[in-house]
Amino acid sequence: MRVDIYRRPEAQGRFSHLVVPEGKPIPQEAINTDWTSEKRGVEMDETQGHWDELGIPEPGRQLRDKGYAITSVKEQPRQ
Repeated sequence: MRVDIYRRPEAQGRFSHLVVPEGKPIPQEAINTDWTSEKRGVEMDETQGHWDELGIPEPGRQLRDKGYAITSVKEQPRQ
């Protein structure tokens, strides 16, 4: 699946990531002025159980259920 990736800074030099299907807007419930575009049109395998580099568990389920996938608070990566 081709996706657009956004990120926002968190405490202690960590980041949260938000992923939406390519070209789709960030859904209303996830709008946050801190999100900045990181990458556009990236091919990601949503059938994976975890996107380690983004700290996102169950990306396929999140995309299906919410229309976006987001970093788990427990897994915010440093970048």
